[in-house]
Amino acid sequence: MLPEGFIKRMKSLMGEEYPRLEAALAEPAVRGVRVNRLKTSVEKMRLHSPLVQGEPLPYTPFGFIPECSEGIGRTPEHHAGMVYAQDPGAMATVTALDIKDGWRVLDACAAPGGKTTQIAEAIPNGLLLANEYVPARARILVSNLERMGVANATVTSLSTEALGEMYEGFFDLVLCDAPCSGEGMFRKYDEALSEWSEENVRACAERQAGILNNLADTVAPTGYLLYSTCTYSVEENEGVVKHFLDAHPDFHLVPVKDGLSAVTSDGIAYEGLEDLKLTRRFYPHISRGEGQYIALMQRDNGEVLQRILYKDASKLLSKEELRAVDDFVKSTLTALPTGRLIKAGEGVALAPEGLPTPPRSVFMSGVMLGEVRHGKLIPHHQFFSAYGEYFKERLTLARDDPRLSAYLRGEQIAAPECRGSGFLAVFFEDAPLGGGKLSSGRVNNHYPKGLRNK
Repeated sequence: MLPEGFIKRMKSLMGEEYPRLEAALAEPAVRGVRVNRLKTSVEKMRLHSPLVQGEPLPYTPFGFIPECSEGIGRTPEHHAGMVYAQDPGAMATVTALDIKDGWRVLDACAAPGGKTTQIAEAIPNGLLLANEYVPARARILVSNLERMGVANATVTSLSTEALGEMYEGFFDLVLCDAPCSGEGMFRKYDEALSEWSEENVRACAERQAGILNNLADTVAPTGYLLYSTCTYSVEENEGVVKHFLDAHPDFHLVPVKDGLSAVTSDGIAYEGLEDLKLTRRFYPHISRGEGQYIALMQRDNGEVLQRILYKDASKLLSKEELRAVDDFVKSTLTALPTGRLIKAGEGVALAPEGLPTPPRSVFMSGVMLGEVRHGKLIPHHQFFSAYGEYFKERLTLARDDPRLSAYLRGEQIAAPECRGSGFLAVFFEDAPLGGGKLSSGRVNNHYPKGLRNK
């Protein structure tokens, strides 16, 4: 049952349109999937995957509402990172503008990673800093980036105040998908209903205003600040944007792309700030998906220094580690992908060029290659997922191959078509799925236990 206070507020906001919203909120939530361009293509997926045979979304060529959404997490497409299960409304946010490959992007409130991975697909040659303040959620973010084969991201768990102190005018795009009261998720999560209150709405609005203010200086001249929530309240949406624009006259609202504008409603304008109509409200009675608010702002072309205000904290590899990586490349790979070889905890990572390692709270930097044990590099799952095509030996499993389900259960599988011994990449169709170690025609399974089907 919808909270009384919410009903009263929305009736006042929407007037005669409110009954349509109320009827939509009584319907089941809508689940979507997005094809991951880092692993495959829509054209290839349409040939063999039932997940993209459903209704296409009008604002992105990569999004679909599958005919059946049950059990997506157990499908080989999901395991291989070929798709991301994502609410269509959330998917709409990143379609607000054309993101250019090569951009430097900050996703300031990134977990669980739907919008982050969507951005990563658009900038395979750019830089992505994905930040999540809550450490437990940052670990979930890392897992999703690994599965989707993202190679150019750094994951941190920092406050937005710290980010503002570390980066000056550095990012072409800053996404702030701010924590909110969650009114748009009422039909998806019961806790969003049970935890709603007007006090929480006001508290969220205050927090969101602080977050946006912290991020303002990280945006490059002529760069973009994309603000979104999954709530309907004016305080958390247009009110926060107005507060930000009043405090930062070097930013202005800009229109979103036509495809998104066509499936959303205008924002609520304040007197004296009619441009708030350029912001977008994604309602479930207008478009299939859950509630979203989207505001796209651009910074003026002023005299702003573009710099990073910290020293690179990365550590170089030891001679033993360098030798182990070199031996692995010569014996197992066709080449070593581009990047900076650095230490990452107990492991070795290939970090993206152009983004020095932050001084603290780093959960991921580029791609974890693996750990060096007794002079040998033992590859990490992320290595197989992001760079499977670099392995000399590959085992490709088709959908109807019984070895596929066995592999996803963590079992050893036969591979008579493979020769020799050593590590190999396992593919599902055309996408890297994981890895294993070949010995006497059999593959010892290296698919992580926490990811396996039961």
